[in-house]
Amino acid sequence: MEPGARQNRTAVTEFILLGLTGNRELQPILFVIFFLAYVVTIGGNFSILAAIFVEPKLHTPMYYFLGNLSLLDIGCITVTVPPMLVCLLAPQCRVPYAACISQLFFFHLLAGVDCHLLTAMAYDRYLAICRPLTYSTHMSRETQVALVGICYTISFINALTHTVAVSVLDFCGPNVVNHFYCDLPPLFQLSCSSIHLNGQLLFVGATFMGVIPMILISVSYANVAAAVLRIRSAEGRKKAFSTCSSHLTVVCIFYGTGFFSYMRLGSVSASDKDKGIGILNTILSPMLNPVIYSLRNPDVQGALKRVLMGKKPLA
Repeated sequence: MEPGARQNRTAVTEFILLGLTGNRELQPILFVIFFLAYVVTIGGNFSILAAIFVEPKLHTPMYYFLGNLSLLDIGCITVTVPPMLVCLLAPQCRVPYAACISQLFFFHLLAGVDCHLLTAMAYDRYLAICRPLTYSTHMSRETQVALVGICYTISFINALTHTVAVSVLDFCGPNVVNHFYCDLPPLFQLSCSSIHLNGQLLFVGATFMGVIPMILISVSYANVAAAVLRIRSAEGRKKAFSTCSSHLTVVCIFYGTGFFSYMRLGSVSASDKDKGIGILNTILSPMLNPVIYSLRNPDVQGALKRVLMGKKPLA
C-alpha cells in the first residue's frame, strides 16, 4: 500500500445529512410534528410497559414479548428522531463519521431484534391456539427468556457484520447523504471502493432477518388459521382471531415497509420516497404499535386506565 493510500481512506471525517427537506420555512413545522410524534410514541410505549408491569393479568408470555417490543420501539425511535430534530434546527446537519456508524449499528440491532421478536410472538400464538394443553409447558419463563436472548444474539451478529463491513469502505469523495439518518443504501452510494461484498452481506442479512422470519410467521399463522376454522362457534372463532389480529397488523406494517426499503438496491439514486419509507419504519410503526395492541384488547385498556388514574391493579 502506498503511503498516501491510508490517508485517502480517512478523507471523509463527517457526513452531511440533507434531512427531510431543504425548505427552511418548512423545517420548524416538521420539528413540531415529529417532536410531538416522538413524545406520543415514548409515552404510549412506556404506558404499555407500566400496564404490563403493574397488572397481574398481563403477566403472560404474550405480554412479556409485547413489553420487549415496546422497549425496542422506544430504542428505535430514539436512535433516529432526536438527531433528526437537532438537524431540523441546524443550518447544516453535520454528523461525525463515528456517530454515523454508531447510529447505523444501533438501528440495525434494534430493528433486527424487532424482526425476530415478531416471529417469537407468532410462535407464542401458535402454541396458545394450536397446542393449548401443553402451552404453559412449552412457553415457560425459561423459554421466553431464551427466545428473546436468541433474538438479540442473531441481531447483534447481523448489525456488527454490516457495521464492520461499512467501516472498512473507502469514503474519499462526496459526503452528502440524501436521508435523515445514516443507513446502508445511502452510504453505499458514497463509497469510492467496491461494495460488492456489502451487497452480498445485505442480501444474506435480509434473508436471515426478513425472509426466514416471515416464512416462520406465515407457517405459524397458517396453522392458527386452520385451528380457528375448526372451532364450531362463531364467538369462539372471533375470540381466537382477535388475539392474533393486532400482531398480524404490526407484522404487515413492519415487514411491508422493511422489504420495500431493502429489496430495491438496484435503484442507485436516493429519492424522497426512501425518506417516506424511512418515516414509516422509524416513526409511524413504533407510534402505532401501542394503539394497535390496546385498541381491541380490553385487558390492556383496563390496565392502562388503572395506571393513568392511579388505581390499584385487580388481583
